[in-house]
Amino acid sequence: MLQTSHPDPHVFDTDTERFQAEVIDASHDHPVLVDFWADWCGPCHALTPHLKRVIEEQAGRIRLAKLEVDEGENMRLAGHYKVRGFPTVILFQHGEERGRFSGARSRYQINEWLQEHLR
Repeated sequence: MLQTSHPDPHVFDTDTERFQAEVIDASHDHPVLVDFWADWCGPCHALTPHLKRVIEEQAGRIRLAKLEVDEGENMRLAGHYKVRGFPTVILFQHGEERGRFSGARSRYQINEWLQEHLR
């Protein structure tokens, strides 16, 4: 898998092999947002800067895992979570899905959504 660098250490690329450890297991320590995205998806690229800004503002309280669905077995993982469109963002906390949204959203909308879903 092609690894892209992210200036924020709380934003990282993941894949099917690392998902259990980097998302599910890690969500017991801190919430993890997973961005299911594709390179060909315009709304995915529009959403990314808003997600990264939210994570930056959270100052380490939440992580963002970027999962490109067109890489390797990642589409199978998207299917496992019944992702039907891109982008889809799923919040994991304590090993479980806490909420999801699809499509591009503003930073303000993402922050409101997080407040509703974090426990």
